Amino acid sequence: MTKVLLIDDDRKHSELLQAYFKRFGINLVCAMDAEEGFKKISREDPDLLLLDIMLPGKDGFEICREIRKTSNMPIIMLTARGDVIDRVSGLELGADDYIGKPFEPRELVARVQATLRRAEQSGPSVGSLEFDGLSIDTQRRSVTVDGKAVDLTSMEYELLLILARRHGRKLSRDDILSELRGIDAAILTRSVDIMISRLRQKLGDSVKPPRFIQTVWGRGYSFVGIPVTHA
Repeated sequence: MTKVLLIDDDRKHSELLQAYFKRFGINLVCAMDAEEGFKKISREDPDLLLLDIMLPGKDGFEICREIRKTSNMPIIMLTARGDVIDRVSGLELGADDYIGKPFEPRELVARVQATLRRAEQSGPSVGSLEFDGLSIDTQRRSVTVDGKAVDLTSMEYELLLILARRHGRKLSRDDILSELRGIDAAILTRSVDIMISRLRQKLGDSVKPPRFIQTVWGRGYSFVGIPVTHA
C-alpha cells in the first residue's frame, strides 16, 4: 500500500483526510509538527510527504530545506496563504508541487497520485540518453555528470528529461509548464526559471557558455549538450 506522510497541526482535518485517503488505497500517516514528522520519516519511510507551511516551531519551508539535504522524496506543499511567493519559494526549496488551502480532498489525492506516477515512471524503453559529460539512465531514473551521481528531485529529473529529449529545440516556459504534469501553471512562468536555476546548479552548468542548458532570451530554454554516439 502506498504510504504518505502528512505534517499538519490541524489534527481533526488530518484524521478526516486519513479516512478519505484509505478509500484510494493510500495509508496516510500523520504528524503534528517537525519533530514528530522527522521521526516518522525515519520510521515509516513514506513514499511522499504532504507538508503544511504554517506549523508551530519549524515551518514547512524549513522542513523542506532540511529534508532536501538528504532525500529526494516527493514533497507537496500545502499553503493556506494564496501568495505566489509562497508557492515559488516552496518550488525553489525543492518541493515537487503545491496545493492551496482550502482544497477538495479528491484534488489532493489526484495531486498525490500524479506526483507518485512522475516519480515512478521510467520513460520509454531507451536505456539512457548520453551526452558529453552527462548521462541520463531512464530505467533507473539516475543522472551522472562527469561520472559523478547527481541527486535530483522528481520534478528536476522530469525537467531535465523534457529538455534533453528535445535536444536543440527552443522550448518556451509555457511549453515546459505544460509538460510538467501535475503542476499548476498559476505559479507563473517565473517558477520555470527557478527550477532551471536549481537544475543548472546541480549539474554544475553555471559556466559560460553552458554545457547543457542554454537560455534563449525572450523565448525560453534549449538543451545544447553534445550527443554521444557509439560505434
